[in-house]
Amino acid sequence: RDWLKILREQTDKPVRYLILTHYHAVRVLGASAFEAGDIIMSNASRDLVAERGEEDWKSEFGRMPRLAKNAEEVPGLTWPTITFDTEYSIPLGGDRGTLDLRFLGRGHTGGDIVVWHDKTRTLFAGDLVEAKAALYTGDAYHFDWATKTLDAVKAYQSENLIGGRGAVARGVAETDAAVEQTRKFLNGMIDNVGPVHRAGGTLKEAFEATHAALAPDFGQWPIFEHCLPFDVQRLWDEFDGIETPRIWTAERDREVWAKLQG
Repeated sequence: RDWLKILREQTDKPVRYLILTHYHAVRVLGASAFEAGDIIMSNASRDLVAERGEEDWKSEFGRMPRLAKNAEEVPGLTWPTITFDTEYSIPLGGDRGTLDLRFLGRGHTGGDIVVWHDKTRTLFAGDLVEAKAALYTGDAYHFDWATKTLDAVKAYQSENLIGGRGAVARGVAETDAAVEQTRKFLNGMIDNVGPVHRAGGTLKEAFEATHAALAPDFGQWPIFEHCLPFDVQRLWDEFDGIETPRIWTAERDREVWAKLQG
């Protein structure tokens, strides 16, 4: 409702399309307030809602109760009315250009999309890019994200980049920096969890090594302490050969938190 209030300061027109970049509950469960004509997400994200939407709802609202304001008004899971595999375009009419929606590869989740406005060279990157905010990677594909997916994001050479958190990056130098900051966080995790895993160490040791390595650059950024236990657990799973992220439940959240941050 807060976002809708801001929108209504600009226009009183109805919301025709609501684009959801991925499936996470804290990002999508407020969708009903917009009363959009259509809700759009990737087919992969729609499948993730079906597979783990209920569990994610309970998990994320338990982790971040401050984001669950007016949770009693949420009518249920958010389902798209339009889905696509890799590309979908929305002509804006007149000389306003086009919105191009694209799935660039696995990253923050298995179904993230970006939204590109050609006329202003603006990229809405969702949680694939964060500007001076720590990454949540508990449902991520770290190796794909840190390489080919971020390469595809950077290839837009956008003049404006709106990430999942943090300030809007303006100018190619800033948008490139936002992408590379995201990559640095991911590679910092990979470079510290990997050696501990290969040496036969423990998850706790991997967490401590990663925390020590990342804290000087990222420790003061929003949600760093909150996210890192879940991030390290997911990356550890990837090194264990678990390709598809395990479903987070409230019980599993508490177990991982107690093990790594308790």
